[in-house]
Amino acid sequence: MILSILTLAFAGIVKGAIGSGVPLIVIPILTMAYDIQTAIVVLLLPNLLNNAWQTWHYRRHLLPTRFLVYFALSGGIGVALGTWALVRIDEATLSIAVALTILCYLTLRLSKRKAYLKHSLAERLVFPVGLCGGVLQGAVGMSGPISVAFLNFMRLERRAFIGSISTFFTAITVVQLPALMSLGIVTWPLAVSSAGALLIISAAMPLGGRLGQRLSLEWFDKVVMLMLFAVAIKIIAEELLLT
Repeated sequence: MILSILTLAFAGIVKGAIGSGVPLIVIPILTMAYDIQTAIVVLLLPNLLNNAWQTWHYRRHLLPTRFLVYFALSGGIGVALGTWALVRIDEATLSIAVALTILCYLTLRLSKRKAYLKHSLAERLVFPVGLCGGVLQGAVGMSGPISVAFLNFMRLERRAFIGSISTFFTAITVVQLPALMSLGIVTWPLAVSSAGALLIISAAMPLGGRLGQRLSLEWFDKVVMLMLFAVAIKIIAEELLLT
């Protein structure tokens, strides 16, 4: 319980400082402490409400409607497929998938190449990218390594990036919530925990905002990446080497 609270608070601080990172921090830690289904359900309300607010806040800076509709629609389909995998694939395999997702994300972040994706090409890739991101979200609770990287490579202006990725996150969570409920994964105790997670993350975000003004954002980024690498290695060691 204490580990969960501290993890949520830290995730809120990081989100307040750099604007993202909650699932990447919370999912692997809660997966180790509980299981991946619990981790995903606990983040439902924070993912839905925080991203819905950001979508509204940056509504004047979004990518074209057609682009976002394809992105969100394909993500919703992917979430449904990923949720199907969540209840049919064994826990050890899903845990390894979480670790590999983290390592892929870190590889992209550490890459020295400054990739640039033209808008014309992005329009052709948006559906398969959204689909893959949705599958990751449904199966392991983290679409960021695909969806965030995709928009990053488009080199969007900050407000356009935040508003557009928040639109995607909101849309896939809207699909994910009833999908999980239909499978009986969302229980009242977990729903209460999700509400508690929302309160903890929201309460910690202002502190992160203040720290972000005093400390380098690169410092926060390095701390998070180091922690994620350690968590990924621990998961792989436990699932592969110690079994």
